[in-house]
Amino acid sequence: MATEQSKRYIFLVDDEPIQNEMLKDYISERFLYQIKTYESGESAIQDLSLDPEIIVLDFHLNSHLPEAKNGVEVLKEIKALRPQIQVIMLSGQDKLEVAIESMKHGAYDYVIKGETAFSRMENILNNINELSSIKAANNNYKKVNSMLYFALGVMLMISAVLLYVFRRYQ
Repeated sequence: MATEQSKRYIFLVDDEPIQNEMLKDYISERFLYQIKTYESGESAIQDLSLDPEIIVLDFHLNSHLPEAKNGVEVLKEIKALRPQIQVIMLSGQDKLEVAIESMKHGAYDYVIKGETAFSRMENILNNINELSSIKAANNNYKKVNSMLYFALGVMLMISAVLLYVFRRYQ
């Protein structure tokens, strides 16, 4: 059985429960993530200890609860606490300024709600997964490289000592 730490999480944060459920169903059919849904950014932030890889965050989180933080405020807080989390902003607004503001504060991408939103989301999730695989391979490469350089250094030191000893007792 997988531990909480070995599970891969996606958080879906939207104050419209129907939107959350539809996206959850779509993603769960295509990806092997544990999916948690939230109606506010504040509740998602409380669960950041689960270390989600991805958060899909609605831009207008405060439409039903005016005192709640909006999507950009939540994005800023997520990035301040866990900058490695990939945040995808989701919005019904087709405004360039909204997308730019989201990206400026660290969003991985911006998706406009509509008929192509789910397929676009699938492409973005595939890209994030590929990026994660590349980063993991790069980290493994760096570790192997470090070990090889260390071994080479040890071999050079041993060679130098043997050469010194050989010349001294000749």
